[in-house]
Amino acid sequence: MSQQRISAARGIAVVLFALVISMTSPVMAAGKVPKSVGPQGFLIWESPRTLPELAFEDEDGRPLTLADFKGKAILLNIWATWCAPCREEMPTLDSLQAQLGGEQFEVVALSVDHAGISVVEKFYRKTGIQHLRQYIDPSTLATSTLGIEGVPTTLLIDHDGREIGRLVGAAEWDSPAMADLMTRAISEVPD
Repeated sequence: MSQQRISAARGIAVVLFALVISMTSPVMAAGKVPKSVGPQGFLIWESPRTLPELAFEDEDGRPLTLADFKGKAILLNIWATWCAPCREEMPTLDSLQAQLGGEQFEVVALSVDHAGISVVEKFYRKTGIQHLRQYIDPSTLATSTLGIEGVPTTLLIDHDGREIGRLVGAAEWDSPAMADLMTRAISEVPD
Protein backbone atom coordinates (compact mmCIF):
# COMPACT_ATOMS: atom_id res chain seq x y z
CA MET A 1 0.00 0.00 0.00
CA SER A 2 1.37 3.42 -0.91
CA GLN A 3 2.26 6.03 1.71
CA GLN A 4 -0.50 8.31 0.37
CA ARG A 5 -3.14 5.61 0.85
CA ILE A 6 -1.85 4.82 4.33
CA SER A 7 -1.92 8.52 5.18
CA ALA A 8 -5.44 8.91 3.79
CA ALA A 9 -6.63 5.82 5.68
CA ARG A 10 -5.16 7.18 8.91
CA GLY A 11 -6.85 10.53 8.35
CA ILE A 12 -10.21 8.88 7.76
CA ALA A 13 -9.72 6.70 10.84
CA VAL A 14 -8.93 9.76 12.99
CA VAL A 15 -12.05 11.60 11.79
CA LEU A 16 -14.26 8.55 12.35
CA PHE A 17 -12.76 7.96 15.79
CA ALA A 18 -13.31 11.60 16.75
CA LEU A 19 -16.91 11.44 15.55
CA VAL A 20 -17.64 8.20 17.42
CA ILE A 21 -16.06 9.50 20.63
CA SER A 22 -17.77 12.85 20.37
CA MET A 23 -21.15 11.29 19.54
CA THR A 24 -21.03 9.36 22.83
CA SER A 25 -19.74 12.28 24.88
CA PRO A 26 -21.84 14.30 27.33
CA VAL A 27 -21.62 17.24 24.91
CA MET A 28 -23.37 15.28 22.18
CA ALA A 29 -25.83 13.86 24.70
CA ALA A 30 -26.70 17.46 25.57
CA GLY A 31 -27.82 17.99 21.98
CA LYS A 32 -24.75 19.64 20.48
CA VAL A 33 -24.51 18.71 16.84
CA PRO A 34 -21.48 19.47 14.71
CA LYS A 35 -22.11 21.95 11.91
CA SER A 36 -18.98 20.79 10.16
CA VAL A 37 -15.80 18.86 10.58
CA GLY A 38 -12.70 20.99 10.26
CA PRO A 39 -9.06 20.05 9.86
CA GLN A 40 -7.85 16.87 11.57
CA GLY A 41 -11.37 16.01 12.73
CA PHE A 42 -12.05 19.28 14.56
CA LEU A 43 -15.81 19.41 15.23
CA ILE A 44 -17.39 22.85 14.77
CA TRP A 45 -20.71 23.15 16.65
CA GLU A 46 -23.92 24.28 14.98
CA SER A 47 -24.38 26.80 17.80
CA PRO A 48 -21.93 27.93 20.51
CA ARG A 49 -22.11 26.10 23.85
CA THR A 50 -22.13 27.96 27.13
CA LEU A 51 -19.44 26.44 29.31
CA PRO A 52 -19.66 25.75 33.03
CA GLU A 53 -17.34 27.65 35.36
CA LEU A 54 -13.89 26.12 35.36
CA ALA A 55 -11.39 26.99 38.10
CA PHE A 56 -7.65 26.50 37.64
CA GLU A 57 -4.34 28.21 38.46
CA ASP A 58 -1.44 29.79 36.63
CA GLU A 59 2.22 28.94 37.28
CA ASP A 60 2.30 31.28 40.28
CA GLY A 61 -0.74 29.67 41.93
CA ARG A 62 -3.06 32.57 41.09
CA PRO A 63 -6.67 31.39 40.73
CA LEU A 64 -8.25 31.80 37.29
CA THR A 65 -11.45 30.89 35.48
CA LEU A 66 -12.33 30.91 31.80
CA ALA A 67 -14.04 34.27 32.44
CA ASP A 68 -10.56 35.77 32.92
CA PHE A 69 -10.00 35.23 29.19
CA LYS A 70 -13.26 36.80 28.03
CA GLY A 71 -12.68 39.12 25.10
CA LYS A 72 -10.17 36.85 23.38
CA ALA A 73 -10.56 33.58 21.52
CA ILE A 74 -8.81 30.73 23.28
CA LEU A 75 -7.76 27.25 22.36
CA LEU A 76 -8.15 25.32 25.63
CA ASN A 77 -6.06 22.16 25.52
CA ILE A 78 -6.64 19.69 28.37
CA TRP A 79 -3.51 17.58 28.72
CA ALA A 80 -1.15 15.78 31.10
CA THR A 81 2.58 15.09 31.12
CA TRP A 82 1.96 11.33 31.44
CA CYS A 83 -0.06 11.29 28.20
CA ALA A 84 2.14 10.37 25.20
CA PRO A 85 -0.09 12.02 22.51
CA CYS A 86 -0.29 15.15 24.69
CA ARG A 87 3.49 15.32 24.95
CA GLU A 88 3.82 14.88 21.20
CA GLU A 89 1.47 17.74 20.29
CA MET A 90 2.76 20.31 22.81
CA PRO A 91 5.51 21.70 20.54
CA THR A 92 2.88 22.38 17.86
CA LEU A 93 0.67 24.18 20.40
CA ASP A 94 3.72 26.22 21.42
CA SER A 95 4.33 27.06 17.76
CA LEU A 96 0.68 28.08 17.25
CA GLN A 97 0.91 30.38 20.29
CA ALA A 98 4.10 31.91 18.85
CA GLN A 99 2.34 32.50 15.50
CA LEU A 100 -1.05 33.80 16.65
CA GLY A 101 -0.92 34.53 20.38
CA GLY A 102 -1.62 38.06 21.56
CA GLU A 103 -4.44 40.35 22.62
CA GLN A 104 -7.08 38.45 20.61
CA PHE A 105 -5.95 34.82 21.01
CA GLU A 106 -4.22 32.51 23.48
CA VAL A 107 -3.47 28.83 23.62
CA VAL A 108 -4.34 27.76 27.18
CA ALA A 109 -2.62 24.43 27.83
CA LEU A 110 -4.31 23.24 31.04
CA SER A 111 -2.56 20.35 32.72
CA VAL A 112 -4.57 17.88 34.81
CA ASP A 113 -1.43 16.35 36.36
CA HIS A 114 -1.99 15.19 39.93
CA ALA A 115 1.66 15.96 40.72
CA GLY A 116 1.10 19.70 40.25
CA ILE A 117 2.80 22.54 38.41
CA SER A 118 6.34 21.28 39.06
CA VAL A 119 5.96 18.43 36.54
CA VAL A 120 4.63 20.91 33.96
CA GLU A 121 7.60 23.24 34.56
CA LYS A 122 10.01 20.33 34.16
CA PHE A 123 8.30 19.17 30.96
CA TYR A 124 8.35 22.70 29.46
CA ARG A 125 12.08 23.06 30.22
CA LYS A 126 12.94 19.60 28.87
CA THR A 127 11.02 20.06 25.60
CA GLY A 128 11.86 23.73 25.01
CA ILE A 129 8.30 25.06 25.31
CA GLN A 130 8.77 28.84 25.30
CA HIS A 131 5.52 30.53 24.29
CA LEU A 132 2.86 28.75 26.33
CA ARG A 133 2.03 29.89 29.83
CA GLN A 134 1.77 27.17 32.46
CA TYR A 135 -1.69 26.36 33.80
CA ILE A 136 -2.72 23.59 36.20
CA ASP A 137 -6.03 22.23 37.42
CA PRO A 138 -5.10 21.19 40.97
CA SER A 139 -8.58 19.73 41.50
CA THR A 140 -8.26 17.66 38.29
CA LEU A 141 -11.98 18.29 37.72
CA ALA A 142 -11.59 19.96 34.31
CA THR A 143 -12.34 16.73 32.46
CA SER A 144 -15.61 16.05 34.26
CA THR A 145 -16.60 19.73 34.35
CA LEU A 146 -16.19 20.06 30.58
CA GLY A 147 -17.54 16.61 29.65
CA ILE A 148 -14.17 15.34 28.48
CA GLU A 149 -13.65 11.60 28.13
CA GLY A 150 -9.85 11.63 27.81
CA VAL A 151 -6.76 13.67 27.11
CA PRO A 152 -5.79 15.38 25.00
CA THR A 153 -9.04 17.15 24.24
CA THR A 154 -9.07 20.69 22.93
CA LEU A 155 -11.89 23.24 22.92
CA LEU A 156 -12.03 26.33 20.72
CA ILE A 157 -13.68 29.08 22.75
CA ASP A 158 -14.97 32.32 21.26
CA HIS A 159 -14.48 35.87 22.56
CA ASP A 160 -17.65 35.51 24.67
CA GLY A 161 -16.36 32.40 26.44
CA ARG A 162 -18.54 29.90 24.55
CA GLU A 163 -17.31 26.65 23.06
CA ILE A 164 -17.51 26.72 19.27
CA GLY A 165 -15.55 23.57 18.50
CA ARG A 166 -13.81 20.53 19.95
CA LEU A 167 -11.17 18.03 18.98
CA VAL A 168 -10.66 14.72 20.76
CA GLY A 169 -7.09 13.49 20.41
CA ALA A 170 -3.79 14.97 19.34
CA ALA A 171 -3.31 17.25 16.37
CA GLU A 172 -0.69 19.15 14.44
CA TRP A 173 -1.79 22.54 15.75
CA ASP A 174 0.64 24.64 13.74
CA SER A 175 -0.45 23.21 10.39
CA PRO A 176 -1.68 25.79 7.85
CA ALA A 177 -5.26 24.44 8.06
CA MET A 178 -5.36 24.72 11.86
CA ALA A 179 -3.76 28.17 11.81
CA ASP A 180 -6.44 29.24 9.30
CA LEU A 181 -9.22 27.87 11.56
CA MET A 182 -7.81 29.79 14.54
CA THR A 183 -7.38 32.96 12.48
CA ARG A 184 -11.06 32.77 11.49
CA ALA A 185 -12.08 32.33 15.16
CA ILE A 186 -9.93 35.31 16.14
CA SER A 187 -11.48 37.50 13.45
CA GLU A 188 -15.02 36.82 14.67
CA VAL A 189 -14.84 39.51 17.32
CA PRO A 190 -18.28 40.34 18.74
CA ASP A 191 -19.64 43.87 18.31
